[in-house]
Amino acid sequence: MKTLRALALALATAGLLNAALAQGLRPEVGKPLQQAGELLKAGKAREALAKVREAEAVGGRTAAEQLTIDRMKGAAAQRAGDNATAVQALEAVFNKVSGAEQAQTAEQLAFAYSQLKDWAKSQQWATKAQQLGSNSAQLKQLTAYLQSQSGDYTAIARDAAAAIAASEQAGRRPEEGDLLRLADAQQRTGATNAYIVTLEKLLANYPKKDYWSAYLGRLTRKSGFSQGLGLDVLRLRLASGTLDKTDDFMEMAQLALQAGFPAEGVDIVDKGFASKALGTGPEAERHQRLKDLAVKRNAEKKASIAADATAAAAEKTGDALVEVGYAYVTMGQVDQGIKLMEQGIAKGNLKRPEQARLHLGMAQIQSPALKAKGLQTLRSLKGTDGVAEVGRLWTVLAR
Repeated sequence: MKTLRALALALATAGLLNAALAQGLRPEVGKPLQQAGELLKAGKAREALAKVREAEAVGGRTAAEQLTIDRMKGAAAQRAGDNATAVQALEAVFNKVSGAEQAQTAEQLAFAYSQLKDWAKSQQWATKAQQLGSNSAQLKQLTAYLQSQSGDYTAIARDAAAAIAASEQAGRRPEEGDLLRLADAQQRTGATNAYIVTLEKLLANYPKKDYWSAYLGRLTRKSGFSQGLGLDVLRLRLASGTLDKTDDFMEMAQLALQAGFPAEGVDIVDKGFASKALGTGPEAERHQRLKDLAVKRNAEKKASIAADATAAAAEKTGDALVEVGYAYVTMGQVDQGIKLMEQGIAKGNLKRPEQARLHLGMAQIQSPALKAKGLQTLRSLKGTDGVAEVGRLWTVLAR
């Protein structure tokens, strides 16, 4: 509510202090109103309201004088936190003006009623403001807040989704606030898969660490997501800076070793030690044993990889070539690894062809000469097991 109050006060003074105070006003009315305007500019809202009341005490007021009094009273009262008085004055103004000023006055009334916690009236005036053409960022934030107060998350999701679709159709980036509103509503209503899709849009448009953490923490729980992509998700977490727990480093290193990529295992363990996630605490010796094992396996792999490649080339399916090729990539021999992976994919009969193409795309974006091709590979991934989502996330990281 503090944020809404600040927005309300900003709206209350915007444009109103420049209203005509002198033309057609008698001195006994115009002078205190002029003083009220100066006091408002100085941040003295209560003193300004007192001056407005001086003008209001003058008898025989003309319509022009009364309108100016109501304008100034609304601004001063809202700034002073006297929202009941502000509502009375602003409603009087609304009924006497038209066009842009009427839209602005309706918006001010929406904020004033929100301060009074009259959510129904606030929503009523916000709707009027929108109907009259008001489309300010402050009004959008107020509308979102009012929806959250209503607890109608289905309506919130519907309105936020419509705003996002309109932005996308116009070729604009969706507003971060609209995406967050939609994500919150989906999470509250248990629409897990839709929530993950919205988080992906947040990442694509606003790749912040918090969004990476939220998205990747839920991706593996998405319906139909393949558990065989566990290492790939951890790779994304490492690349996005969201892998920070000891158990995560241990799990990732172990999975890399099991998959036949000991060079990657060494790299993961080294990063864990560098970040102090590994090598400290009561299990420091266990961490060191894992590091020693990774180093040993890596040495063995380097000694055997050429022979492994020859044996893989002789097999009927391409799976072994893809695996050996990616092992070369993890060792830093990216171009050599890509050639073998491409040969394996071309050979066909793969157990998981889309996952093979995922790893090819991940390898290609590491090569400056093949980055564009790698992005194309990653964007072309298909399926409902999570491979396509992982591929799209790598395109975000590669930007």
